[in-house]
Amino acid sequence: MSQATTFLEGYGGTLVFGAVLAEQLGLPVPASPILLAAGALAAGGSLNLTQIVILTVLACLIGDLAWFQLGRRRGSRMLGLICRLSATPDTCTRRTSDVFERYGMYAVAASKFVPGLSMLMPPLAGIFGVSMRRFLVYDGLGSLVYCGCFILLGFAFREQLAPMGTVLACQGSGILLLVVGFGVAYGAIKYVKRHRLLRHLSMARITVDELRRKQEAGEDLIIIDLRPVMQLRADPFVIPGARHVQPDDVLHRHHELPRDCDVVLYCSCPNEITSAHVALLLQRKRLTRVWPLLGGLAGWRERSYPTEPIRWNSGWETV
Repeated sequence: MSQATTFLEGYGGTLVFGAVLAEQLGLPVPASPILLAAGALAAGGSLNLTQIVILTVLACLIGDLAWFQLGRRRGSRMLGLICRLSATPDTCTRRTSDVFERYGMYAVAASKFVPGLSMLMPPLAGIFGVSMRRFLVYDGLGSLVYCGCFILLGFAFREQLAPMGTVLACQGSGILLLVVGFGVAYGAIKYVKRHRLLRHLSMARITVDELRRKQEAGEDLIIIDLRPVMQLRADPFVIPGARHVQPDDVLHRHHELPRDCDVVLYCSCPNEITSAHVALLLQRKRLTRVWPLLGGLAGWRERSYPTEPIRWNSGWETV
């Protein structure tokens, strides 16, 4: 039996609860091996199976409820902060909101089985105004299935896990180095791909000061807000005169955009990657006066320039 298993046998539910809670709060603590070991110990009578399941589900709910409340109170800013810590911060917000809009609360229940989503779905549910009771039901169900799977696997395959524990005890440092090596390689590949994309999307951008001067001078402008609908619901304010259009819709209806005035695109993602990507594709369609807004909506607000409520029922969705 490995030292970790011996330690788990001695401290039981406290260690399992702490590991699961730490993982749900975003700390680099792998809870699944501990859950497997807990299940194996429960099969041998060293731990109480029912107690372990209850403690793990409770730990999940506490951690997820904290993120849920932060999402409800801090809105899309909290989701953006979490996304900045991910491997793909430029597309994290849009991909996550797309998943939630498509699957709703089922995405919350299933997110624990998808790396990268388990910490993002709870604040997203809070941003969308999901009731706490509904959130707890779906999140509790997902937590029960997720933790229960690992615990029951450990319970059912106790004999098979014993040799694995011996191997880990003897070769743990080598296996750890191998895992770390794979993690570093994966991170390096993602870093290189991201910077290649940023170089590809490198283009002139209009500053918020330049845009404001054009507005005050009365120039003809088309300003398009490319933020996900999720962010608009959490923060329903736009740059004056802006209309909201999904990126795909802008590309499909590019022929409706005038060629004789500036078209300014903005988003709220790091490096303005969404607006830069759409601007690049529009330029390839012979629209030469298309500009991503440097700093996006956050840069506009940093200069204390005015915003206005989005006109949900006044044709704002059209170009």
